[in-house]
Amino acid sequence: MTLNWQQRRLGVCYYPEHWPREQWAADARQMVEKGISLVRLAEFSWSLLEPEPGRLAFGWLDDAMATLAAEGLKVILCTPTATPPRWMLERHPDMLAVGMDGRPRGFGSRRHYDFSHIGYRDECVRIATLMGERYGKHDAVVAWQLDNEYGCHDTIRSTSMAARTRFQAYLREHYTTIGALNSAWGNVFWSMLYSRFEEIDLPIATVTEPNPSHTYDFYRFASDEVVAFNRAQAQALRPLSPGRPIVHNYMGRTVEFDHYAVGADLDAATWDSYPVGFLENVVAADDEHKRAFARQGDPDFQAFHHDLYRAVGRGALWVMEQQPGPVNWAQRNPVPLPGMVRLWCWEAFAHGASLVSVFRWRQAPFAQEQMHAGLLLPDSTPGPGLAECATVARELLAFPATAITRAPVALVFDYASAWAGEITPHSVDFTYFDLVFSAYRALRRLGLSVDIIGPDLDELSQYQLALVPGLVTLSETAKANLTRASTPVILGPRVNAKTPTFHIPADLPPDLGACLDLKVTAAETIRPDCPINAQHGALRLWREHVSVGPEAKVDGLADDGWPVSVGQGHLTYVAGWPDDALWQHLIKKNADAAGVETFDVPGGVGVRDMGGHRFIVNYNAYEVNVSHLAPSGFALGGPVLEPTGVAIAELP
Repeated sequence: MTLNWQQRRLGVCYYPEHWPREQWAADARQMVEKGISLVRLAEFSWSLLEPEPGRLAFGWLDDAMATLAAEGLKVILCTPTATPPRWMLERHPDMLAVGMDGRPRGFGSRRHYDFSHIGYRDECVRIATLMGERYGKHDAVVAWQLDNEYGCHDTIRSTSMAARTRFQAYLREHYTTIGALNSAWGNVFWSMLYSRFEEIDLPIATVTEPNPSHTYDFYRFASDEVVAFNRAQAQALRPLSPGRPIVHNYMGRTVEFDHYAVGADLDAATWDSYPVGFLENVVAADDEHKRAFARQGDPDFQAFHHDLYRAVGRGALWVMEQQPGPVNWAQRNPVPLPGMVRLWCWEAFAHGASLVSVFRWRQAPFAQEQMHAGLLLPDSTPGPGLAECATVARELLAFPATAITRAPVALVFDYASAWAGEITPHSVDFTYFDLVFSAYRALRRLGLSVDIIGPDLDELSQYQLALVPGLVTLSETAKANLTRASTPVILGPRVNAKTPTFHIPADLPPDLGACLDLKVTAAETIRPDCPINAQHGALRLWREHVSVGPEAKVDGLADDGWPVSVGQGHLTYVAGWPDDALWQHLIKKNADAAGVETFDVPGGVGVRDMGGHRFIVNYNAYEVNVSHLAPSGFALGGPVLEPTGVAIAELP
């Protein structure tokens, strides 16, 4: 079986090493009966595959794969490098990462390695090569997953000696001379001048905040180390397993490394979707919102990540882990409402996923994740998610696959801008992720399907409307694309506010010359309870004072008389962080001018147009009338969408 990006499939994460061999065949048969066709294996199994250095024990994995293949199941095989065995620390005692607090990370759970440790990186290439040689052309293997969840448990930025040494080499390569580095970092400030690269330490344990240019380079370095680590395994596996996609499973709201750069060496982007856990732990929302969706997850958070990772995967998207019930790791872990597993699966397919794989087949009765639900309980009794997956499998057979189609609107997301926002947030309330996500929410409330694009704006001209909030540095390529495109673009706030070395531009942000005749003369951050009111809404958290030249036109004023939005040609600059009402006003005004249709979507309802169909999901715990969203009738569901319901409308 080859993987067709237009064909939708269900998968499951399976750990045969956790269960008696006599159970494997019955598990495989039941998976097939429920409509599952792919199984992910082996991402945490290094100590079983190689119990001692050089002593390989692949027999159990051979048998497990043979058992699955006998039932017609195909395998996504993983490299086990997220869990190095205990003996690895005897070989490489300095391979453990050191946190930003200066404390070494220890053995006893997972992800206990440093991306900068070349000895461990070589060990990862070795085990990947051994697995590729053994299974690379195995009939059951249709794809590979490298490692598992880069960045989980705050493991991207290490302050070990290995990282320090490689960071100094990185700086020498990038700046060549120490004088160039001193100039780029502005080290004349606070007498921070260096005379040798060897003097430069990592930006931790300083009396007050370290130089932001220093920290920015360290964050870029740490991201590049992940890219190099991932690339090494991909390059080892690819020639040994021709035709099989190589992927990695990313996470939600993880911005510590550049996913686009990692994805350049892979064939698809996959991610791990845990909506209820995310709402509890990482979604920025008030208590009322979290109460309303406590058992469903945020109505826009999963959709945002589907769109983001479809961009990272250059159109190829999978969900590698889908929440099936309560998880074990959030601050609170409620049971999802009935119907949510079905909804989450369909929502992923609506945003272009060709695989949704549920985590996990059977709940483990031991170790750290014993409170994490599976499709089966530990005694093999079916959990609620199993029946919902079987329902999705039946519905997929009845509903034909649809091609991935371009959305009318583009939204830019940039990882370096997230780092910049972390380094100089200017406020305890500011994060780049939340700024972009607020724009995404507003687009969704207007019924607009969204494609996320990268920071060079290469695809800008292919869209009818684009939003570029908070893109902190515009590359020369991005500037050229922005100037050349006729696409209406909403920019701001904080666009091009920093140079690549983290200085304020000499001509002041957004530094777009004749293309946009305005300058940001001051940036202020304001209390959440002190919004700055304007005609169509308000600015919140972040506000900019702008000087507007004669070529630009003020489109809207705040109540205090300062411009809120400024237009020139195809560009609109927003001088602050709009609240929901102001975002929607600005988007609708520009969409109407561009001929992009908008419509009101009820709160808690998600809409995505794809391949001649409109997918509608109801995150609410009550029914909603969605008849106005279906201009040509329904292929699945109907005009009254039940709680946690799914409908698919025909588009004319």
